[in-house]
Amino acid sequence: MFSIFKKDPVKKLNKLYESKLEEAMHAQRRGDIKSYSMITAEAEKIKEQILKRQADPKT
Repeated sequence: MFSIFKKDPVKKLNKLYESKLEEAMHAQRRGDIKSYSMITAEAEKIKEQILKRQADPKT
């Protein structure tokens, strides 16, 4: 009944994913390759969650 008031978790994950990619870009530009690779790995995990939720929206 109140499903219109629920926030979309995929939208929140997309926003987090984009911010992680931007953070990784800044680390790369600073020359901090270790941080860049760690942040990129975190972003990839978030992307997997996004794809999983898009495939099965009830989770």
